[in-house]
Amino acid sequence: MLRTLLAALAALLAALPAAAQQPFVPAIVFDIGGKHDKGFNESGLEGAERFRRATGIAYREAEMTLASDREATLRALVEGGATLVVAMGSGQVPAITATARAFPAVRFAIVDAAVEAPNVRSFVFKEEEGSYLAGVLAAEASRSGIIGFIGGMDIPVIRAFACGYAQGARRILPTVTVLQATAGDTPAAWLDPAWGGALADAQMNQGADVIFAAAGATGFGVLQAATARRRLAIGVDTNQNHLHPGSVLTSMVKRVDVAVHQALRSALDGTWEAGTVTLGLKEGGVGVVIDEHNRALITPQMEAALRSATDDIVGGRLQVVDVRKAARCPVR
Repeated sequence: MLRTLLAALAALLAALPAAAQQPFVPAIVFDIGGKHDKGFNESGLEGAERFRRATGIAYREAEMTLASDREATLRALVEGGATLVVAMGSGQVPAITATARAFPAVRFAIVDAAVEAPNVRSFVFKEEEGSYLAGVLAAEASRSGIIGFIGGMDIPVIRAFACGYAQGARRILPTVTVLQATAGDTPAAWLDPAWGGALADAQMNQGADVIFAAAGATGFGVLQAATARRRLAIGVDTNQNHLHPGSVLTSMVKRVDVAVHQALRSALDGTWEAGTVTLGLKEGGVGVVIDEHNRALITPQMEAALRSATDDIVGGRLQVVDVRKAARCPVR
């Protein structure tokens, strides 16, 4: 009798997918700035938490403080039993590439960059589309005809934000001046609110009355400086309208939470595949936010302009140039 039961159990296990026979141990590695950065990392945290609440499956986590620790951290999670590791941010490309090669039986995901490997699922965004909408609103709100953009680290994704923003502004105001600056060329560029405030002051001294900050924690200084001088700012990645109600014109959200949740859920339910997933305006991956904190700043004319631009992009009548794939930005 016992021998029969054991044989039946063995047959049942053999019929199950391999993923169902192995414990699912997900992990997420937050990049520099930490999981409570009120921006990119925190949006990823929201996606992981949504997965945990829905499934009851806990995830392991790590927060980067030094870029040099990325690969060692990924390897430690895998060697500790993680079967899926989600890495946040393009800065983790070298570490994911090396670790995925070293552990071909483990699945990985990276958010905000593409890594071509048979065990890596990548999520990238059309930041230029969301930033285009931010530019539309900035130009509509500007009285001086001068708007600003302040990025964090000078990397391709930040150039895509800036170029999309300039294209959207030019749609509304062909003569608009777009001042641009980045905080630096090292990871420290994301972590300096005081420097962000100084950069914002410099642009406001040149006449900018709306400034888009795509700069991590450095951007908080931009928002604060704009508020202090009664100008307008635009937040990024998550909805930051509530940080300075009445002074944040809008927030250009990048649904990192959707990417992280999708990475975790697909690995659990067996639909995970290697390759690159692109999330744009049509897919609900980017956009701008209107809520109770900025409602009074958005006029009917601005909403109409926003709807028109959105319809053109989603309908395929407008292709926003991604400077990462072009020789240069068409708007300077």
